[in-house]
Amino acid sequence: MNIKINAVKFALAETLEDFIIDKVSKLDKFIPDNLGAEVTLKVDKPESENNKIVDIMLLVRGENLFASKQGDSFEKCIQDCIDALKAQIDKHRKGK
Repeated sequence: MNIKINAVKFALAETLEDFIIDKVSKLDKFIPDNLGAEVTLKVDKPESENNKIVDIMLLVRGENLFASKQGDSFEKCIQDCIDALKAQIDKHRKGK
């Protein structure tokens, strides 16, 4: 799977990049017509709580699936997005 990662206004740590690739690439087994994914990470107001934002767009033939989560850590937001995308994938597959 082709995964494009965009960190807005900060340098992405290699460990976080590896975490994203590991988690997002596992979605491949749920949806075979997956064309790739775009992951965007942002920090909203660095001094506040729940300031990490993750957007994941899964590029699928026919339609794109999207999840966006905000929280205290990128890892938690990524996992929450993956869970939301799995639910969307189930709906997408049942709709075919």
